[in-house]
Amino acid sequence: MSKLQDKVAVITGGVSGIGAATAKLFASEGAKLVLVDMNEEKGASFEAELKSQGAEAVFLKADVTSEVEVKNIFTTALDTFGKVDILFNNAGIGAVKPTEELSYAEWRKTVEVDLDGVFLVAQAAIKEFLKTGSGVIVNTASMYGWVGSPGSAAYNAAKAGVVNLTRSLGLEYAARNIRVNALCPGFIDTPILGEADRQGLTAATPMNRLGKPEEMAKAVLFMASDDSSFMTGNSLIIDGGYTAQ
Repeated sequence: MSKLQDKVAVITGGVSGIGAATAKLFASEGAKLVLVDMNEEKGASFEAELKSQGAEAVFLKADVTSEVEVKNIFTTALDTFGKVDILFNNAGIGAVKPTEELSYAEWRKTVEVDLDGVFLVAQAAIKEFLKTGSGVIVNTASMYGWVGSPGSAAYNAAKAGVVNLTRSLGLEYAARNIRVNALCPGFIDTPILGEADRQGLTAATPMNRLGKPEEMAKAVLFMASDDSSFMTGNSLIIDGGYTAQ
């Protein structure tokens, strides 16, 4: 049997990059998908692509920083599929700018999406999991939740918050059959990177290459499935050796 047969997974940031790669892998393992993103055009196209391949999927445009819209994510999931088993809490943004040039509005927006949004969606998922007696959350943090880097103060602070939020939720719900872990990616090869970015980030990675979204997806599958049934409150760093330096 497939690892996620008949499981219902909510994936935020679910129509590009790591989110989209994970959605495809989850679908191949039998999951039914609720894809959440702010990009409505790409979301509709990706939903159609998955359905054409035989997957059960629905796209929903939602802002993870809105309590009302987050609640609607789970209402939609329940109305469509009757339950929720897995949350891949993946929506996020970045802000690269020298700290002296970073406005407070830019700081707040980054923390609001990358930490507050993770909390809001996790909280909503937990409320549903407590009703059914089980559930799994995988939060997307970053290797920068563990180490610092110049020019990314807001992002790094938010991702460190996700790492410790993951620990706290993992402990809080360990005895209630809800597991919470985090993915901490390194530099991942996505279409938004320019050639100069690729060269610089590759050179900074001990394995001398960038990670692939599909490699991250395999780690998410491990944490979302029973393969990691004795794992909670943990963060899995997949960074080509960067944080080992």
